[in-house]
Amino acid sequence: MSSTDPVPIPATRPQKARRWRDIALLAVLFGFVIAGLASLAYATGWEETKAQLTRITGLQIAILLALSLVNYLFRALRWHMFARRLGLPTTLVQDTRHFLGGFAMSVTPARVGELIRMRWLKRETGWAVERTAPLVLMDRASDLAAMAVILAIGLAFGTGGIAFALPVAALALTAAFIATRPSLLATLTTLTYRSTGLFPRLFARVRTAARSLRAFTTTPIVTGALALGLIGWAAEGYAFHLLLVWMGADIGFFMALAIFTFSTLAGGLTGAPGGVGGAEAAMVALLALEGIPLEVSVPATAIIRVTTLWFAIVIGLLVFPLAERISTRTASES
Repeated sequence: MSSTDPVPIPATRPQKARRWRDIALLAVLFGFVIAGLASLAYATGWEETKAQLTRITGLQIAILLALSLVNYLFRALRWHMFARRLGLPTTLVQDTRHFLGGFAMSVTPARVGELIRMRWLKRETGWAVERTAPLVLMDRASDLAAMAVILAIGLAFGTGGIAFALPVAALALTAAFIATRPSLLATLTTLTYRSTGLFPRLFARVRTAARSLRAFTTTPIVTGALALGLIGWAAEGYAFHLLLVWMGADIGFFMALAIFTFSTLAGGLTGAPGGVGGAEAAMVALLALEGIPLEVSVPATAIIRVTTLWFAIVIGLLVFPLAERISTRTASES
């Protein structure tokens, strides 16, 4: 960093206030979800729900958390692969810290708060947001592609069907395709700007980021990213399958995989932070269609969401202060 470059400063009071606002929003959403699930449990018989919850041991919870950790670490490795391909001078530990710390901002609508990773990268490497933005696009696109493939596999080999699942899978694949096609994304960005005339600087940055995507369109990168995403998300799908088996509601691995993936995608489409509310509703409804009673589907949904989404947020909240401190110190030393 040259002497003329502005030195990034620590988070201001407004930034900290926004972070606490996001945490407050998280708490409110969590409260609504718990209240909704508790109401269903009460309506169907609290004793039956309680009996299902007591069937799960501490060791089994640890296994579910370990499978979620597999997902986070494989996706962090994918983030590092993208960073190296982009030419960022970051290490695996550094990229893992950024990736996991970003989970703390999953509570923001459409997860836009996870762009905090771009700020950490700017502080530690001096790279402008426009240069690192392709990381976010590729990360989201890779997740969409992997989950669409997993959903398609689950539907192909599962014993049942899920209404609207194929359109959701097709939509996810389409979004992933557009996000990873530099020329197409740049053209769509230009057309959108010309039709609206709004936010010229934002659209200019998106076009710059789109052109940078060419580095990620090689077969080894695309294949490697898809493989890491498939392993990661399949691990959480397998955790859901194990949970149902432990609760005496085995619907088959592929059907459990399809329900978990579809619910996660459906929750994301609502735009709610972390898909909270939408994902839980979809999961309970789809399990009911498979003949799983509410006294099983409600606690199963609660447990799998706690050990996946909420576990990720807890990890993010633990890593976030460390990532902030290291990035601020690095910027001040530059």
